[in-house]
Amino acid sequence: MTVQTNGALFRRILIANRGEIACRIIETAQAMGVECVAVYSDADATARHVKMANAAIRIGGAAPSESYLRGDVIVRAALDSGAEAIHPGYGFLSENPDFVESVEAAGLTFIGPSAQAIRAMGLKDAAKVVMERAGVPVVPGYHGADQDAARLAAEAEKIGYPVLIKAVAGGGGKGMRRVDAATDFAQALEAARSEAKKAFGNGVVLVEKYVNQPRHIEVQVFGDGHSAIHLFERDCSLQRRHQKVIEEAPAPGMTPQMRAAMGQAAVRAAEAIGYSGAGTVEFIVDSASGLREDAFFFMEMNTRLQVEHPVTEAITGIDLVAWQLQVASGAPLPLRQEDLHISGHAFEARLYAEDVPAGFLPATGRLSHLKFPDNVRADSGVQSGDEISPYYDPMIAKLVVHGETRDIALKKLDKALGETEVAGTVTNLAFLGALARHVGFGAGVFDTGLIARDLDSLTCPPPVQVRHIVWAAMVTSGLDAPAADAGFSLWQPLCHRVRLTHAGDIFAPSVRVNGPDTQIWQVGDHEVVAQRRAGVWRIDGVHAPKAHCQDGQVTVFDDYGVVFGIVDDLAQTAQGTTVDTRIDAPMPGIIKLLAAKPGQKVAKGDRLAVLEAMKMEHALLAARDGEIAEVLATEGAQVLAGAPLITLKEEDAP
Repeated sequence: MTVQTNGALFRRILIANRGEIACRIIETAQAMGVECVAVYSDADATARHVKMANAAIRIGGAAPSESYLRGDVIVRAALDSGAEAIHPGYGFLSENPDFVESVEAAGLTFIGPSAQAIRAMGLKDAAKVVMERAGVPVVPGYHGADQDAARLAAEAEKIGYPVLIKAVAGGGGKGMRRVDAATDFAQALEAARSEAKKAFGNGVVLVEKYVNQPRHIEVQVFGDGHSAIHLFERDCSLQRRHQKVIEEAPAPGMTPQMRAAMGQAAVRAAEAIGYSGAGTVEFIVDSASGLREDAFFFMEMNTRLQVEHPVTEAITGIDLVAWQLQVASGAPLPLRQEDLHISGHAFEARLYAEDVPAGFLPATGRLSHLKFPDNVRADSGVQSGDEISPYYDPMIAKLVVHGETRDIALKKLDKALGETEVAGTVTNLAFLGALARHVGFGAGVFDTGLIARDLDSLTCPPPVQVRHIVWAAMVTSGLDAPAADAGFSLWQPLCHRVRLTHAGDIFAPSVRVNGPDTQIWQVGDHEVVAQRRAGVWRIDGVHAPKAHCQDGQVTVFDDYGVVFGIVDDLAQTAQGTTVDTRIDAPMPGIIKLLAAKPGQKVAKGDRLAVLEAMKMEHALLAARDGEIAEVLATEGAQVLAGAPLITLKEEDAP
């Protein structure tokens, strides 16, 4: 890695990324007196990171392949802007050794590890060999060059089921499949290879033993190219489909002996490849008998800053981005191992635009309202009025809290989630709230399978409350207005009816307005009194929450956001095809596979198509038994949300 040996801090850097991580880097760099140059795609022309930077340069179209993955264009932008270094953030080009070499060839500094170190850890099979030589424990498995399907199946038999098929390139759970029986191996292998090839351009996989009660514990390391230190561990075991959901530091149940053993193993891993900058060594821990020093195994090393780095910053008081800038400028490691200490406990929850009841499908839409509670760290790359683009990860924010103990920190997280206000798109906010209140998680007794085991209870929406219906109706009709004569009728109480929808149900509450401060609402069999005292509305004695009304929706900011549709009685709506007869695209994306043909008999649950959207593949399944009537799309086609793809014959059709 090219560095400035005098240790003088950079004057100007370019950030080769977008979203919350670009904003995060800009905040620290500008606080240190370093100017920041942003790059942006056509979809990000008005994005928050563009507004925050000292300068911004357009680099191409909305798709990552047309912009954030164009290393040559990014290097040219850095040179043209007078930047001395490039910070890659995470994702995109952050772990691309060819990009590192192009940056250095241009006379610029790459704020991160060397190309050699990235290559050493870039492929999981080769990385395991390096780690074994360095004395770092690895999971038993096969990571050989022979990729014949029969050979891989035979190795799986030797290892013993269950096994895990993993792409040797990339991360984030892509190209990864758990297999419980030999009969399922071939299909899982095909799926893993296909997903890995699309995501990373590399379909090579390894097979390793699946740990039955795994904890995912990782160690934050930092090196200067010669020596390294660790900044303790993070527990990232709350995962869905190998994607982290809530992270914390330190790990619950960690003993000083195991912390020392894991920390030393992580440092050996970093020093074995001459690592420089911030990195993470990820371990899988067999927690069947608690946390033991002989039951953790190397999984992979992420040669970049991690998404969850804020929890480490919270418990150590260290700004890791500041350290990155200092070390890349040629300064030594700011602290020694013995200077580092853990203070309290921290959690990070990842807030996404996704439709949880629909299977966590990524969502798009305009954020008509976004507000985070005070005294909570909210790392976000979006703000009210921004669009959630189908081209990038749909993360809205990372909410980070810190407390003196784990219990206090978890209560703060629960409160922060309950006070977060989002309107305009569906989110996983209620799901995060359910996790924060999960009894097992609260007790620190959990593993990576917790979400899958308790998915139904974690995703079950609470029943809508009558007071929420009333408040939504008041906001919709303007009866929450502060005007003294709101809703007043000269001769008799004003009667008014509102029609709302929620989760497929239709509500038609009616109201009798008795002056400016009293309303009597009828919701089915329930009579509800709304009264205003000292300018504050109370509904059946309960303080009315905040709400946001826009674009035919009203969002009540209670129970993590209760969304109602506003029915326009004058609007005419056409009756569409029944849900179980037609399969529509749940979001914008590309049809990667069509497994349906007209006349084909299908059973409920059969995979009929695969849609690639927001960097993930989504299987579209038959909702019932039947026969394919029409296939309305073609493989490789870009489709819009709601586009009809496949229809089944009507059940009563001849």
